[in-house]
Amino acid sequence: MAVKKAAECSSKALAEEVQRWGAMKQNGVSLRYMMEFGARPTEKNLLLSAQFLHKELPVRIARRAIELESLPFGLSQKPAVLKVRDWYLESFRDIRSFPDVKDSNDELAFTQMIKMIKVRHNNVVPAMALGVQQLKRDINCKVVSELEEIHRFLDRFYMSRIGIRMLIGQHVALHDPDPEPGCIGQINTRLSPMQVARTASEDARSLCFREYGSAPDVNIYGDPNFTFPYVPSHLHLMVFELVKNSLRAVQERFMDSDKDVPPVRIIVADGIEDVTIKISDEGGGIARSGLPKIFTYLYSTAKNPLDETYEGISDGVTMAGYGYGLPISRLYARYFGGDLQIISMEGYGTDAYLHLSRLGDSQEPLP
Repeated sequence: MAVKKAAECSSKALAEEVQRWGAMKQNGVSLRYMMEFGARPTEKNLLLSAQFLHKELPVRIARRAIELESLPFGLSQKPAVLKVRDWYLESFRDIRSFPDVKDSNDELAFTQMIKMIKVRHNNVVPAMALGVQQLKRDINCKVVSELEEIHRFLDRFYMSRIGIRMLIGQHVALHDPDPEPGCIGQINTRLSPMQVARTASEDARSLCFREYGSAPDVNIYGDPNFTFPYVPSHLHLMVFELVKNSLRAVQERFMDSDKDVPPVRIIVADGIEDVTIKISDEGGGIARSGLPKIFTYLYSTAKNPLDETYEGISDGVTMAGYGYGLPISRLYARYFGGDLQIISMEGYGTDAYLHLSRLGDSQEPLP
């Protein structure tokens, strides 16, 4: 009985602490600040970075944990969502029970701990997607288009997750004893968008081959020598997602046709404010009535590959179907002040414009 009472007290205390931290102000950083700060990963700077994260991460994690408790339509009670909430509470508890970071030994121990937190949260996106799919099965699908509130929550939730992972990943990466030339933590100061477009396209094509037995060509145009500062993993994820969608559309449109399969075209343009990457296909386009749906998390034109076992799902293992590739890609673009737009010609094809902010000055958008 005493054990049960103690457990109740500690969970009440935890809930109160989560509420207290969730009410605190978040502090955003910019890509430029991360670059300038990380350019000198001295012991002192790493200590300052750890002290900042020790205060900042619990605020961000607490906010999400609170939101996970009170989602509409019973989404909070779905097993997959309860699991995500438990991960967030566990991570909050880990950071809050870690003493103040005072010297480099503390800093190294803290770094190991947040590294573990990042791994714990690896499957958050597929788990949340599974929760939403479970919800979709339970309620009338016609209502789903009106579930604006859930959509807004997922936007905030995933944007916050991008920020948390970026801060942890950046701090951890600054410990790399042998960074790649031009890299400051996760940021490559001389990133070639042409090179990323090539790699992402090859990855998307090999996925398409696996799924359909063939894949359209991808032609890439732009200055091969042009570079700018950006996070390679973010850019790869966005381009991969867009090219994958285009390949699927073209492949399915020309599967039983004797016409030549048109290539997907990527154009990289280097502007003063933005780097823009345009991905064009002749996959038949999207009906105008369907366009507003493509950025919601409750929509996918593909069959649903999610089943009850989402353990071990990593991002982008199937050609399509979670219904969150596009909205999450747009959040990645917006995280550093860019955007993603889709323009369609029904009966012909689709153009995706990925705008990436050149200046790196915009603050993180903190939900």
